[in-house]
Amino acid sequence: MTDPFLAAAVEEARRGLAEGGIPIGSVLVIDGEIVGRGHNRRIQQGSVIKHAEMDCLEHAGRMTGADYRRSVLYSTLSPCDMCSGAVLLYGIPRVVVGEHRTFRGPEDHLRSRRVEIEVVDDPACIEMMERFISERPELWHEDIGV
Repeated sequence: MTDPFLAAAVEEARRGLAEGGIPIGSVLVIDGEIVGRGHNRRIQQGSVIKHAEMDCLEHAGRMTGADYRRSVLYSTLSPCDMCSGAVLLYGIPRVVVGEHRTFRGPEDHLRSRRVEIEVVDDPACIEMMERFISERPELWHEDIGV
């Protein structure tokens, strides 16, 4: 993996898995610097909203609209409807997705709202989610509302 920001998101995903959670990670980058990082903490915190992207944005803290408009959100997995809503709410112009084979969020809707989506199709991201879904389908289905 050559992208250090996607590598940081993968590191977050592995941290979440090691904590007994769902292996999805995210980082927010502004001007080439990570300003927020997070991972899915729904299981660990008994939360209904702590997806990786939401955790990342919370850890980034309060920012101006101008800051968000210069940012890039990296996520190991395609953002769901809730996380995509946060992208739109804060005007994040670009999202880099590690993979969307195991789950594809509303990427076309984001594109229709002028958000640039880059899907990397990273083998490490795919393998991590495929293994997790195979080993813990009940947690995965809970996370995506099935």
